[in-house]
Amino acid sequence: MQKTHFVITFFLALFLLFSCKKQKEPGGNTMVDLAQITKNDTLRVATMYGATSYFVYRDEVMGFDYEMANQLAKQLKLGIKFTIAKTEIEMTQLLQERKVDLIAYNIIETKRLKKQFNFVFPQNQSYQVVVQNIGSKAITEVTDLADKTVYVKPNTIFEKRLQDLNEEIGGTIKIEHPADTVTDEQLIEMVASKKIDYTIAYHHTGLLYKSYHRRLDCRLPIGIKQSNGWLVRSESAKLTNAISEWMKMEDTQELQSDLEDKYWMKSPFFLLRKVKIPKGAISPYDKLFKKYAALIKWDWKLLAAIAFHESRFDSAQVSWAGAVGLMQLMPRTALSFGLSRQDALNPELNIEASVQYIKSLNLSFRKVENADERLKFIIAAYNSGPSHIIDAMALAEKYGRSPQIWYDNVEYYLIKKSEPEFYKDPVVKYGVCKSKETINYVENVLTTYDKYCGRK
Repeated sequence: MQKTHFVITFFLALFLLFSCKKQKEPGGNTMVDLAQITKNDTLRVATMYGATSYFVYRDEVMGFDYEMANQLAKQLKLGIKFTIAKTEIEMTQLLQERKVDLIAYNIIETKRLKKQFNFVFPQNQSYQVVVQNIGSKAITEVTDLADKTVYVKPNTIFEKRLQDLNEEIGGTIKIEHPADTVTDEQLIEMVASKKIDYTIAYHHTGLLYKSYHRRLDCRLPIGIKQSNGWLVRSESAKLTNAISEWMKMEDTQELQSDLEDKYWMKSPFFLLRKVKIPKGAISPYDKLFKKYAALIKWDWKLLAAIAFHESRFDSAQVSWAGAVGLMQLMPRTALSFGLSRQDALNPELNIEASVQYIKSLNLSFRKVENADERLKFIIAAYNSGPSHIIDAMALAEKYGRSPQIWYDNVEYYLIKKSEPEFYKDPVVKYGVCKSKETINYVENVLTTYDKYCGRK
């Protein structure tokens, strides 16, 4: 009987020991899923510095992946902590070692990574291309890479593809590695500045850089389309499911669409190179903002906040709709204040004309008695034109809300102007309005103004 008891105890001990080991991974780290993350009250995120992922602009952290990860943490009611890695390999090591819970970065899906991690938050597929400059050295066929020197980071998917391609065409491609501190995106910059002739990148990234370096060529494909997205550990099933549910939310999809426009179409990242802002200043044009804001008795920092959200202080900016210059005046508006298209690119003339336009908007909304409220109407009208704002005021009055208060009143009916019931209302004179941009614009300008004033 005693022997039987000993055997049972022995095997029970072995079972418990085995169970404990099963709950641990190599290295002694316990499994980490959403419950443990919630207990720690912090979502730990790894990312990398880049034009669309994470960067600092005028002391403000920005980036598509940065903003989306923050929104995810907010949805999960968690704090967030970012770790900025130097390479994709470092990020995957951090995730494998449980030092972070999520990689918020555009990582290409491979068989090796799929065995270790779950891909979440998928983004647009892309394919690898040769990045080069238009000119005599530009190649048009993959075989033309023979005897050429191509720079890629070591141990990357770009190097692997180039090695395979090298074998296919006879082994004469010269594969060079840059210094450890050089990133894939910096290699594209090096091609643009003619420090090197060729590198490899994903097509969508190449196009982003081409929009700022017009002589870049990224038309020659060297691979097929590949999926990509963020990564979590395969053990983190509940976190994976939570991200999947978060992706389906309307707010998430709207933010993703807005941020794709912001970072993939016109990333502020490039203004770090394009617009030089003096130390201690808000913009290169502070003196002009001070000079002309005085004409309308505005704080010059508010004028600067509008300029930031219009052009990011790029005086040569021309939008898809034809808006021109620092304050993004539409051609008809610029002409009405005596500016030719060329004059509108002059920072001082552009600011002066925009101030005259703001003065006219102030008259248009003079019935809004409270100066702080009228300011919101003027900012909204600067973005959308006054007609839609006047329509929204009429709707607010008709349906029992105040036509002199912006938030939850006129703002509410500006949003409603996208619905047939309201844009076909007899009091509406100017038809349908897609108002999301204007609603966000008012909020963003006022938030930036508060930041410039040191209030946020």
